[in-house]
Amino acid sequence: MTRIINSDYRDRCRSDRSDLYPVHVLKRVDRPTTILNEDEIQRVDERRGGFHRAGLGEFGERLQKEYKRFVPKHPLSGALVTMAGALGNMVDAPAFSSDESDTPWGVSSWTPMKSIAEHQAPLTDDSEAMARHIKETAYFLRADMVGICELPPYTVYTHGKHDGKPVELNHKYAIGILIDQDWRTASAFNGHDWISNSMSFLSYSSSGFIACILADYIRRLGYPARAHHAMNYQVVVPPILLLAGLGEMCRIGDVVLNPFLGPRFKAAVVTTDLPLAADKPIDFGLQDFCDKCGKCAEHCPSQAISHKDKIMYNYYQKWDNNVEKCTAMRVGNQQGSGCGTCIKVCPWNKPYTPFLRTVNWTMRNIPSLRRVGIWADDVFGYGKPNDNLKWWLDLERVNGDLQVPRRSKSNQLFIEPEH
Repeated sequence: MTRIINSDYRDRCRSDRSDLYPVHVLKRVDRPTTILNEDEIQRVDERRGGFHRAGLGEFGERLQKEYKRFVPKHPLSGALVTMAGALGNMVDAPAFSSDESDTPWGVSSWTPMKSIAEHQAPLTDDSEAMARHIKETAYFLRADMVGICELPPYTVYTHGKHDGKPVELNHKYAIGILIDQDWRTASAFNGHDWISNSMSFLSYSSSGFIACILADYIRRLGYPARAHHAMNYQVVVPPILLLAGLGEMCRIGDVVLNPFLGPRFKAAVVTTDLPLAADKPIDFGLQDFCDKCGKCAEHCPSQAISHKDKIMYNYYQKWDNNVEKCTAMRVGNQQGSGCGTCIKVCPWNKPYTPFLRTVNWTMRNIPSLRRVGIWADDVFGYGKPNDNLKWWLDLERVNGDLQVPRRSKSNQLFIEPEH
């Protein structure tokens, strides 16, 4: 069988790529840096999420009304959420048949394909090799980072938000897929202007696209698999990313922060029974860093992020956050579409340039210099918008028509010319 390359080999062979993240240098640990009483953690109902509660009217009539338009009110985020929505029914089986009796690519028939191949493909029995193959497949599909863990039962929702039906999912493994929200855009926006939701749904739609293809591929190999993305989750994503070694829990709340992307990503997941070797959690000093930093809490427009110490919630440790306040800002923002201010001001939100690689290594490995790094982040102005890189249009759909929003004087673009 063809040799399946590992992550170290991949890093060396692709060292000329600026978007490559050396996951093999991270410190792996047996337990996450966040306290988890895994035998006690209770499953949760997806319908208790902030957005869904806003849609039900629990946070007031205004937010219930805005819930229906807060993403599509900007034309670009509207286009992106439409694409993400088109993937909503692709999580279990493709929409088209690929039977050999059909036309060459199976796109003429709308009859669903059999969910799982009748016979398993002749694969290696080496679960580590298979895990590397699946990761490399995800990278081929343009994932930014990938990790694997065993699927804990408590990460499966009790009920789905769309139909309210009980969720039954017994897969053994979970594959986490991260997509960058784009550093160049993140450097230009103020955190809560008109491009914010587009950044989110760029990553939601792209990670969902990859997850749907990867799940279909695994099913074609003869193993059960389901994609989970923004328009059709059955699992709680953060603990999966935590256990798969894709980050640590951070002050923002129930959010996993990645050492190379910071919080500037969105994720999708594939669950499966295909035998895969699991990754270990990572420790890059984030618990100590977030204790010393607090910029997300300081700059949060709704003051939803806590300045206080961590708490125990549902038998796991986290920094507290006010879901209603956060949802009110993201859904009810009258001066933009959504909010990502915590992403904007986070010191880990950086491009992975040669200079900043050194800074990143220092923050991960030398605790005594973390306060200096937090101070230097302000000195270099990383939390401020760079208007010279703005490329998007400030537009808002009101009563069916697009208009320049209030407080946006014009749609002059300030894209700095390339030299």
